Amino acid sequence: MRVGSGFDIHRLVAGRPLILGGVEIEHGRGLEGHSDADVLAHAVADALLGAIGAGDLGTHFPASEERWRDAAGALLLAEVLRRVDEAGYRIGNLDATVIAEEPRLSPWLDAIRGGLAEMLSLDQSRLNVKLKSADRLGAVGRGEGIAAQAVVLLEEIAG
Repeated sequence: MRVGSGFDIHRLVAGRPLILGGVEIEHGRGLEGHSDADVLAHAVADALLGAIGAGDLGTHFPASEERWRDAAGALLLAEVLRRVDEAGYRIGNLDATVIAEEPRLSPWLDAIRGGLAEMLSLDQSRLNVKLKSADRLGAVGRGEGIAAQAVVLLEEIAG
């Protein structure tokens, strides 16, 4: 078995859609980034890459490469999952946390969890998504951005 952790944070800005776990959330601002800036998908991808000892998301999908502009988190996760499979592992379970002061995400939790499960081709019983606020502390607490963290357990595929 292998364990990996991931983290991502992006600034909220006008004129961008807000996407979390592949789900578009109704809000006046979205996350700024070279790709779709889906912090949840990015944190999960980082955790998966860490678990197989393959660096981080920025190493594999650099913002300097135009082909990743506006890339969906699902596309990045599919590529990362291919690498996990090639390394001989599969997801045992995943635990993720989204930290946001705004918007209020609890009405979207089931959709976010379902979207993430779909992106990972993973039964929802193997993943958990938690929603937290920052209690008005720091940039996230001031509503300037959204962060996510993830921990994943990989199991070796029986050969």
